[in-house]
Amino acid sequence: MNYLAHLHLGGQRPGQLLGSLYGDFVKGRLQGQFPAEIEDAITLHRQIDVFTDRHGLVDIALSRFSLTRRRYAGIVLDVFFDHCLARDWALYADSSLPVFTADVYRVLAAEPQLPERLARIAPYMAADDWLGSYREFAVLDQVLRGISRRLSRPEELAAAMQELERLYEPLSEDFRLFYPELQRFAAQHLRTP
Repeated sequence: MNYLAHLHLGGQRPGQLLGSLYGDFVKGRLQGQFPAEIEDAITLHRQIDVFTDRHGLVDIALSRFSLTRRRYAGIVLDVFFDHCLARDWALYADSSLPVFTADVYRVLAAEPQLPERLARIAPYMAADDWLGSYREFAVLDQVLRGISRRLSRPEELAAAMQELERLYEPLSEDFRLFYPELQRFAAQHLRTP
């Protein structure tokens, strides 16, 4: 899952929203360097990633990609699943996507001690509404290009958009089947003390 899904699944209190994002920016053991609510959300982020990576429906979705893209298919699928979530937001959330994303951006702007890389991108994330922009399929091309600049073999993401166009319906169906299961998993972990 990518940013939007983690934010949606990780709880709506400010500390939960921060920790849901920190999961992509904080590595290693958590040893009290953040408040408990943030560390709990980072832990949930990591559990969501493990659940996703081991799920049979995700395996099916990944198997749809060509062998030339298989190495980074998980990245492409994460981005596409965020598109599916943004596109169909009203099916999965109580508030509107613009209200939700505005809350996230407000929490980020109010936090003076974001992890370094997140602190650098947070202003751009808000100014360009990265989270809300996932509704538009064409935006995924920009997202994947940005990701490819951080990869050792960026050429393997070349033509990913054409593959997503070809796989749009089957991958959308994979998301429709998988996301409710992921919501139940995350909700169970949010309830666990």
